[in-house]
Amino acid sequence: MLNRTALEALTRRPLPFLGSAWPWRCVAYLLASVVPGAAVGFVAAATLLVPEPLRVLTGPAALAVCVLPVAWFERWRLRLVDGVPLPEVPDRRRREAGLAVMTLLAMWWIDLLMVAFTVAGPLLLVLTPVVQPTVTPFAGAAASVVGVLLVPVAAYTVTAWGGARGAMVRAVLAPQGSELSEVLRSRARLVDAFEMERRRIERDLHDGAQQRLVALSMTLGMARLDLPESSDASRLIGLAHDEAKQALAELRELIRGVHSPILTDRGLAAAVRDVAGRSPVPVDVDIEVPGRLPVPVEVTAYYVVSEALANLAKHSGATRGAVTGRVERGHLVVEVRDDGAGGADPAKGTGLTGLADRLSVVGGRLSLFSPVGGPTLVRVEIPCA
Repeated sequence: MLNRTALEALTRRPLPFLGSAWPWRCVAYLLASVVPGAAVGFVAAATLLVPEPLRVLTGPAALAVCVLPVAWFERWRLRLVDGVPLPEVPDRRRREAGLAVMTLLAMWWIDLLMVAFTVAGPLLLVLTPVVQPTVTPFAGAAASVVGVLLVPVAAYTVTAWGGARGAMVRAVLAPQGSELSEVLRSRARLVDAFEMERRRIERDLHDGAQQRLVALSMTLGMARLDLPESSDASRLIGLAHDEAKQALAELRELIRGVHSPILTDRGLAAAVRDVAGRSPVPVDVDIEVPGRLPVPVEVTAYYVVSEALANLAKHSGATRGAVTGRVERGHLVVEVRDDGAGGADPAKGTGLTGLADRLSVVGGRLSLFSPVGGPTLVRVEIPCA
């Protein structure tokens, strides 16, 4: 298993963990705090070497000079304990400056103390016979054995602190909310790109293939008129004419499925009435909205209603359905009901999971009430802002 962070490495079994490079990487990460410590020494020297009246200004100025280099250094050395790339956030500079100030004031000396206790302590115990030759041979050997036994403990301790330190740095530079927001924004961009591609395909089909089929159907119809009705050629052209008309009807149905021109021209209510009118199950439509809604809201609501009515016709066994829509407290609320057998379950692949994912892109919410035996209610709430 590939570990990307020091904290993930701690979950490995003891022998693979102790044999890995993670404890050493954490030691190097913590020892690198010598750099911000040197920056603090520079600030102290700059403050003490100037005359008394200027110290009030020199200290903050020297600290400000150190902030940017220390911020860059903190971001750079994070890769020792965290291999996951940091996402870009809008207030990156402010967060890096805050982290640098925190490091300069407190974190650097805590890191060095942790290394001193966890690494230098066991090392000194191991070297007791050398550094303290006055102790008895038995006491020196016992101290060395204890030091060796403390080495694995030190490896876990230094890795735990290095991993926690890295997690804190990541939380400051790229909080979880910013990563989630970026994921949501990228998903919204993908949906917008997909919608634009749908419209392009609809336009190409409408202006290209559909027009050619219309011309073909007209040509076959005219050729059929010039032939005797009882001839074999007339019969074959008649069959071709019928096939062309059927292909044209199917193409028009496909175009409506790709993107509804009625939705673009006349709005959500008219588009829902159109898709309900083509449903094999009778569906009552009652949608009242104040004018046109934002395009993402209308497109998402139409998509949800179309999918819900398709599920109604395929899976519910209903004899009648109903679609209602209102704008309530800044949200478009759409409900799709049927009198079918109920028991709808997103885990059964009825498209409900896809509806919920599509709604989440625009901040919407889907609710399902479908007890066994029916009826079924699909409720959708989409913010209009």
